Amino acid sequence: MFGIENPGIYIAYLLVFLCTIFAIVYGIVNWNKGKITPEELKEDIEWEEKEEQLKKEIAD
Repeated sequence: MFGIENPGIYIAYLLVFLCTIFAIVYGIVNWNKGKITPEELKEDIEWEEKEEQLKKEIAD
C-alpha cells in the first residue's frame, strides 16, 4: 500500500498523527491555566522585596 512495505513506517505515521492530535487537545484544555492571579503577583512582589532587603543586609 502506497509503496511502503514495512509496517513500522505505518506505525510511525500513526504515532505522529496521534501525538499531533494529543498536543492540540492538550493545548486547548490548558489554554489559560498559566495566568497569575493578583494575590500571587502581590506575594511574588513582597517576596522579591524581602529578598532584596536580605541581600543588602548580607552585603553590609
